[in-house]
Amino acid sequence: MSRATAITYYIMEDPREALRLELKVDPDAWVQKYLAHRVCPGAEVLSVGCGPGVILRAVADLDSSIRATGIDVSEGRLQQAKERNRENSRVQFVCGDAQSMEFQSNSFDLVYCRMLLQYLKEKERAVSEMARVCKPGGTVLLQDLDGQLLWHYPENPSVQRTLEKVVAALAATGFDPFVGRKLFWLARNAGLTNIDVQAECYHLIAGEADPHILKQWELKLEIAKPQMSRVLGSESEAKEQSRAFLEFLRQPDTLTYSTVFTVAGKKPL
Repeated sequence: MSRATAITYYIMEDPREALRLELKVDPDAWVQKYLAHRVCPGAEVLSVGCGPGVILRAVADLDSSIRATGIDVSEGRLQQAKERNRENSRVQFVCGDAQSMEFQSNSFDLVYCRMLLQYLKEKERAVSEMARVCKPGGTVLLQDLDGQLLWHYPENPSVQRTLEKVVAALAATGFDPFVGRKLFWLARNAGLTNIDVQAECYHLIAGEADPHILKQWELKLEIAKPQMSRVLGSESEAKEQSRAFLEFLRQPDTLTYSTVFTVAGKKPL
């Protein structure tokens, strides 16, 4: 798959996407929780689907001997990543497709991706590529969502039908809202061993969503509007359904949630 073709499979492609991704994570806290105990001094680390590079910067900050590489299909997000890390010569960024990386085999001590596989059409190939470029004895970590957009109570029938229609239509691009539960199988299929699995609540809104969460959803829905317009038949219908979903999140009895799976395995020696 060419890089240009790969871009078409990222349904959230938009100049504002780097900002949205940055707002959704505390990079230092995430690195401390999921990566710090897996990274040794002198490690070569690869972030697959690195986005604006804020997490990779936090990885490099763990130790002055760590060298970090980020790969992303978006030249725009990579440019922002380079700007944010221009003073750190130990961090580099390359444009490329996670499903067909140009790195040599056995190059990195730790390879990780976060919230990437849900969008990729060739998920098995991508994880196999991550295992290929990982050194024997190294670690591959996969993190992604399960139940994104779909688990709510009490359900608003109109909103739920719309969400299910959009998700079903996006399946043709590779989008999978239930990829989280598949990470363990994907890791085993790629030949990884000593696999550790964690499952935690990710999105959780009980009652009216706070203004910060609503702002994030407003931006996400705005970025997704071209895809929603295509599926729902018009931009006006996409706007109306976005409005209805945001109104649903403002209800005092709303519960909406999703799960995040984190799967880490070793490449055999």
